[in-house]
Amino acid sequence: MSAPVLSIVILAVMFLLATVLPLNMGALAFVGAFLLGSVVLGMSTNDILANFPGGLFLTIVGVTYLFAIAQNNGTIDLLVRGAVRMVGSKVALIPWVMFAITAVITAVGALSPAAVAIIAPIALSFAAKHKINPLMMGMMVVHGAQAGGFSPIAVYGVTVNGIIAKTELEASPMAIFLASFFFNLAIALVLFIVLGGSKLLSTPGGRLVEQAAEKRMSVSVGARVAGVTLQGSGSDISSAGVSSKGTSAASGASATGSSAAGGQAGNGARASVPQLVTILGLIALAVISLGFKVDVGFVSITIAIVLALVSPAAQKGAVNKISWSTVLLICGMLTFVGVLEEAGTIKFVSDGVAHLGMPLLAALLICYIGAIVSAFASSTAILAALIPLAVPFLATGEIGAVGVIAALAVASTIVDVSPFSTNGALVLANAPEDVDKERFYKQILAYSGIVVAVGPAIAWLVMVVPGWM
Repeated sequence: MSAPVLSIVILAVMFLLATVLPLNMGALAFVGAFLLGSVVLGMSTNDILANFPGGLFLTIVGVTYLFAIAQNNGTIDLLVRGAVRMVGSKVALIPWVMFAITAVITAVGALSPAAVAIIAPIALSFAAKHKINPLMMGMMVVHGAQAGGFSPIAVYGVTVNGIIAKTELEASPMAIFLASFFFNLAIALVLFIVLGGSKLLSTPGGRLVEQAAEKRMSVSVGARVAGVTLQGSGSDISSAGVSSKGTSAASGASATGSSAAGGQAGNGARASVPQLVTILGLIALAVISLGFKVDVGFVSITIAIVLALVSPAAQKGAVNKISWSTVLLICGMLTFVGVLEEAGTIKFVSDGVAHLGMPLLAALLICYIGAIVSAFASSTAILAALIPLAVPFLATGEIGAVGVIAALAVASTIVDVSPFSTNGALVLANAPEDVDKERFYKQILAYSGIVVAVGPAIAWLVMVVPGWM
């Protein structure tokens, strides 16, 4: 049995075991990477570990650590109250505001994971406060990031357009950008309708919601001043391999401490010094990581340490809120995918598709390959690998090059909602504390499965088959 075929068998066995038994998929993936790499391919452990996604590890750890501190010191509550005032009584606008913000951030050149890392925690906090479906809110953020991802100055856009520029194929950067934007916008609209958006249209908002946010902030900040931790989590996800652990609630806050802090929070005009420093830190995270292209993981963990020094009490228990099982899950899978590339599995499958001799069918299958692999690996890397693969049959002129590339671009990026992808992992890691983490994981997994199964076919039908692109 050849290495590519054996690697596919190992991947299938891994999924089967993780589904049937309460095993961590990431741990299985590390074992699979070790066995496939060292025993079958003769790779050294250093070569195998070279595929470990250190950047993603640091991003998830740094961002979740930072926002755990921000939650502990009441800053998230403060930001939620300010955002509630911004939308007024129109609670139904909140998901669309988050969609638009992330779309703009990525359209001006930010990496999609960086935008999601910044917006997702705040968006999901909104979801918890206003009883908005967290799946809808999280996916609106991810699809917003992908909607702006193919602008001519965005990372995805620059990558795709740069590859096309080296060929004799027709190029249309704006067509690819608009195709991705409207496709993701359409998905967002469907999500909004199916997951309760219509109910939000009749949800009372305005001062009533604002007062609820202020009341909650008053209580939580008052308790924190008195040295009490009000929030915690304690759910374990065995079947999916994702867990979250935290501290339990305590009691016994003094009336004096609660009253003093309650007055401070309730007046709606003041914030504590740690909260002000946290807000400056979040702004610095956006400016440095997006404006200066500095790694969001390093920036976020640096800011988190600064906040811990400013307010040591707020960082108590924050490390426990880092989604370590999510880290294991994602890093293990991406390490295994790196070994798959070394085994030639991706090239093996792609070559078989490219030699079918039927351009339309080949385009559809390549879209599905891009979607399936990208659900576990880097979308940018997949685009860089598959677009050149498609060039030979696109050059014949039997099928529209722009349409195929647009469909491949969409198919390879909409699947970033997967919990095995960076964006989906960030949404999962920042799930509200009152959400059942196991159920949330399964919801994201089911939704990403639908996207992988249906998305590439719809993109192909809309962008390739009519031949108008």
